[in-house]
Amino acid sequence: MPELLLAHTAAGPHSGQDAPLRVDDLAVVFATEKGDAYAVDGVSFSLARGETLCLVGESGCGKSATAMSILRLIPSPPGRIARGTISFGGRDLTSLPEKELEKIRGNRIGMVFQEPMTALNPVFRIGDQIAEPLRVHRNMGKAEAHALAAALLDEAGIPDAKARLRDFPHQLSGGMRQRVMIAMAVACEPDLVIADEPTTALDVTIQRQVLQLLTRLTKNKGKGLLLITHDLGVVYGTADRVAVMYSGKIVEEAPKAGLFACPKHPYTRGLMLSRPRLDPADRHRLLPSIRGVVPSPLARPAGCTFRDRCDLAVPQCATPPPNKEISPGRFCRCWLA
Repeated sequence: MPELLLAHTAAGPHSGQDAPLRVDDLAVVFATEKGDAYAVDGVSFSLARGETLCLVGESGCGKSATAMSILRLIPSPPGRIARGTISFGGRDLTSLPEKELEKIRGNRIGMVFQEPMTALNPVFRIGDQIAEPLRVHRNMGKAEAHALAAALLDEAGIPDAKARLRDFPHQLSGGMRQRVMIAMAVACEPDLVIADEPTTALDVTIQRQVLQLLTRLTKNKGKGLLLITHDLGVVYGTADRVAVMYSGKIVEEAPKAGLFACPKHPYTRGLMLSRPRLDPADRHRLLPSIRGVVPSPLARPAGCTFRDRCDLAVPQCATPPPNKEISPGRFCRCWLA
């Protein structure tokens, strides 16, 4: 690791206190012409330092809205946090003034946004974009911030890092842009990094490198990582715990090993069965699929929102199931669990 980065890491800007994340009964609503749409409806979870929690589910289930709400980046209007608390370092982020939030964004909580091809500002050089949080939150001069930016790019595996500082985003490949975004997210040594679909549109070799980089820069340094994905292969390779989302709610949460060994919720089982298999005997078989689609947040069925797609549904499913702890640290929102 470059000496400059070692010195920066050793300083430990937040080494004095742990800053776990706790989300309780979070609801995120978007106003539409047809009424309020609950993208997130009663989500609760926690994340400790040094832990990786994977939030997984189909597109449209509320994963990104959950992530964006943690830093209050939901566009308002039309969106708003309707209820719930987001506790970080003992403070409720939902009630903090904007100026206080600005001290946390990019500083104590870093975020890797979706779509590396579009998330970087196309009119600013890479070096300036990485240096910005260092100059804002660490009061570094331009030369010092750019020197650290080069060290971060070097640690991120970008060759000739110092020269790359003068590049614009369009001059880099998708994998390199993703590495730049990760370097930006960890520049201020945050306590928590949120990575929203960080491997989308990357080939499998680059995916693995990006995930290894995220793990090395977060979990291995005692930082929390909230990883949002729909790829179960990514989940298996990185998670400590997994929270499965469906239609705005977390329907199952468990340690990774337990979830993959014995999924409890019918939706989780459906996701597991839909994974491609390498067994030659399965080569010519059609992959099982979950019938139907995720219901619209404007027209969700009463009771369990998965019951219209569930082959195990019973009359009791017309009543909303509680989120039961079925074993220590394992929760499931299903009457049959």
